[in-house]
Amino acid sequence: MTIKMKDVKLVLQDGTTFQGKSFGYDKQVVGEVVFNTAMMGYPESLTDPSYAGQMMVLTYPLVGNYGVPPFTTEDNGLATFMESDKIYATALIVSDYSEQYSHWNAVESLGDWLKREQVPGVTGIDTRQLTKVLREHGVMMGRLVFGDNSSDTSYTSDTSGAIEDYGSVNWVERVSCKDIIRYNEGAGRKVVLVDCGVKQNIIRCLIRRGVEVIRVPWNYDYTAMEFDGLFLANGPGDPDRCVAAVDILKKQMSMSRKPICGICMGNQLMGKAAGATIYKLKYGHRSHNQPVQEVGTNRCYVTSQNHGYAVDTATLDKDWRELFVNMNDGSNEGIRHQTNPWFSSQFHPEACSGPVDTEFMFDRFIEAL
Repeated sequence: MTIKMKDVKLVLQDGTTFQGKSFGYDKQVVGEVVFNTAMMGYPESLTDPSYAGQMMVLTYPLVGNYGVPPFTTEDNGLATFMESDKIYATALIVSDYSEQYSHWNAVESLGDWLKREQVPGVTGIDTRQLTKVLREHGVMMGRLVFGDNSSDTSYTSDTSGAIEDYGSVNWVERVSCKDIIRYNEGAGRKVVLVDCGVKQNIIRCLIRRGVEVIRVPWNYDYTAMEFDGLFLANGPGDPDRCVAAVDILKKQMSMSRKPICGICMGNQLMGKAAGATIYKLKYGHRSHNQPVQEVGTNRCYVTSQNHGYAVDTATLDKDWRELFVNMNDGSNEGIRHQTNPWFSSQFHPEACSGPVDTEFMFDRFIEAL
């Protein structure tokens, strides 16, 4: 049976509008509109805290055909099939939503999941044209309008308390844990994980390598703790708003040569601690197919990414150098210290979902402990 869908309109910050139909929860929202070119993985992407405050546009035309897996947890408390405990994206925008789904592990439709978690979903929008607008203009704020308000072309009107500028919010503070959480206690070597909005597969990758993980809030001073290595997790938003995290990291670097590894936001925080400045990419990297070269080698990897900011390696202190570079636009994909065991990647080596070519980054970190 075909369900009648409500009309919904996406109004971009520059006044561009797109008309579609609602297949999720009917709620007016405001967010930064970004596009993701991955062909699959919407359960993982929607639950990635790095998408907090953003409307996710999927460029792959058919979405929803394999449904949504059950939300179950492992014995260690981590979600089995998701990257967190809920959907963090503000809204999902697709070209063609499949009401019918088929997958051995599916228990509900994508639309039902969005409704249950009160997240809007929009179908019937020309996502090719929308992506072209975002590529030419750059990512921008947008608003969803429900009903027949055809004359309403302001992306901020009637949005009491809504966020009008994505970059004005410390999103890391909003998604980070509030208390210390321990995993795999008593395993031996201890790794402090700074939670900036960590994907749970990062924790899983560390646990599989036999270490105890001590997950701390983004602004927690861990420098007096006993641990063998430090891991800086991914997270949403502008790293320039994470001053406390950078100050604590600088303090740790001045005190000890203990191994440090960073992923995504962790790369940017390490870059800031290394003296570099951060800039915003025009439309970011959100996909499973970003080619990355390891500097000084002929090795190139296909990587999964989700970020809108990058490290300006020209501003790094002299003791640091670039470790990886993006083969599409030349932007930074990782840095390393010349002598200390401190290194990072802008891409996601845990790649859930996505390619697993670069999971060796975790092995390098464990070997350095």
